[in-house]
Amino acid sequence: MPCPRCGHVSDVAGGPFCSHCGRYLATLQWVAEPPPSTVAPLPMPRPTHYAGPPHYAEPPRWGFPAAPWPAADGPAAPVPPERTARSLAAAAVPLLWALAAVALLAAGAETWRYVLLLASREGALSADAVAASDALVLAAGTGTVLLGLVAGGFVVAWTLPAAVAAATRSGSLPSRSRRELLLGWLVPGWNLVVPGPVLAEIEHGALDRPPSRRPRPSRLAGAWWLLWVVGGVLAAAVLAWSWRAGVQARADGVVLHAVLNLVAAATAGVTAVLVGRLTALLNPVRAPRRLVLAVDHAAMNRAAVNQAAVNRAAVDQAVVRKPPAAPATPA
Repeated sequence: MPCPRCGHVSDVAGGPFCSHCGRYLATLQWVAEPPPSTVAPLPMPRPTHYAGPPHYAEPPRWGFPAAPWPAADGPAAPVPPERTARSLAAAAVPLLWALAAVALLAAGAETWRYVLLLASREGALSADAVAASDALVLAAGTGTVLLGLVAGGFVVAWTLPAAVAAATRSGSLPSRSRRELLLGWLVPGWNLVVPGPVLAEIEHGALDRPPSRRPRPSRLAGAWWLLWVVGGVLAAAVLAWSWRAGVQARADGVVLHAVLNLVAAATAGVTAVLVGRLTALLNPVRAPRRLVLAVDHAAMNRAAVNQAAVNRAAVDQAVVRKPPAAPATPA
């Protein structure tokens, strides 16, 4: 048996130790195995067919307790203001587009009423046409007012977290408190002056402009502010005109209502675009990227041919370098 240390071949009858270096010849390998069980394992029955879902003789006592999931200890993490602004904008933008559509319908209804007023000078009008015109004016006007209140509430609520998010993004404090923002939207007269600078400041912070610079509204924000002021002044004029009596005053009131509805539709559409743009700047949503792997079969074929050529050259080189065989010794 050869010795694993010195390689000396020792006789088996000489004992388990090497006669040259004294190393133990046998190779030891300790393997830990569990002791055999004193009880034979039970045979596992193999079902020949599906016997249905598992069932128990009594209700199991394991699993989750039949109780509501406990809340985590400690106060919940505050929601970032830009996420709150995005949630409010998701509700405000569709309402604004709906308001624009209903306001256009109301403008068309007022235009139809004015056409009927012009036609009434030539003769009597159809009762059905007058009733349909009145119903359309009432329905469209009521829908415009209700949608305007709801959409306006969402826009006002959107400006509160949007102003905080824009100030935080630029590393400064909001220039107005929540109370001042609400009063700037709700107080008549003041609500024609405050909303424009508020949206300009939100746009200034969303574009990552330095807070030391004076906010300058973009063309979109400036157009919105102009429409907002024109709509407010026109609404006050319509309200004051409604107190006048006379046939001509009522006809002029119909024209004013039609123009007011057109301005309201334009304001709602521009507001929807502006709110969506500012929300996207404050909290952009990254579109998921998809990686498409394209296989170039021609390149793969060229690589395979090159690899085969390399392998063939290696084999040829090995054959060339192979030493000649030694001559056989005569017996």
